[in-house]
Amino acid sequence: MTAVRGTSVDIPTPDGTADAYLAYPDDHHPHPAVLLYMDAFGLRPGLKAMADRLAGNGYTVLVPNLYYRHGRAPLMELPEFIDTSERPELFQQLMPLIQELTPEVADRDADAYLRWLADCPQAADGPVGVTGYCMGARLSLRAAGTYPERIAAVAGFHGGRLATDSPDSPHLVADRITAEAYFGHADHDTSLPPEQIERLEKALTEAGVRHRCEVYPDAPHGFTQADTSHYDAEAAERHWTELLALLDRTL
Repeated sequence: MTAVRGTSVDIPTPDGTADAYLAYPDDHHPHPAVLLYMDAFGLRPGLKAMADRLAGNGYTVLVPNLYYRHGRAPLMELPEFIDTSERPELFQQLMPLIQELTPEVADRDADAYLRWLADCPQAADGPVGVTGYCMGARLSLRAAGTYPERIAAVAGFHGGRLATDSPDSPHLVADRITAEAYFGHADHDTSLPPEQIERLEKALTEAGVRHRCEVYPDAPHGFTQADTSHYDAEAAERHWTELLALLDRTL
């Protein structure tokens, strides 16, 4: 693994300034860029560690605080280990923030993040990769369809509500995606029932998107997040294998 440098950065957006974490190989050379969309718990040490691991494999990784309109991360005190079954009050605080990330807001933000990466000295020229977790998988999918000329790889893991009946469901942008896509679904995930998995697969196939969608057996929603009770080490390592292979092929 390459030595990595991590730093806090500020990104101007139409709605203010988004704080973010930037990780990159400490070798004074530009590297292919990856936009990493956080899960619902937000920008925190666990996500920074994931960005560092990606950077150690040769990528410049940006992790924005998607809740920046309410302040810099962390917006709330999080335990070092998040037991999701015991913290319903945490979700009560997070849900209004998540609901504010409408498709229109997400698209504006994605444009700002991608523009910032295009000017980032540590990022190589050319299209970027996007990966997302939980709600971030939804945002990754939207970004790939909204800005196809800028994104060459899109991945999402244990994403929820990827292919709903809503007129603004993320899967409806599939016909505009030019990136190669990979989605690793959690098994028995109430936020992504089998009918949505089938709908996403159908949309990507009919649009001619190069893609693979897989269900990780017995892996719970949130399986990549090592600082939560939903972490599954075997599924998380499988995710790293697939994500790095995708990025290596496309960037």
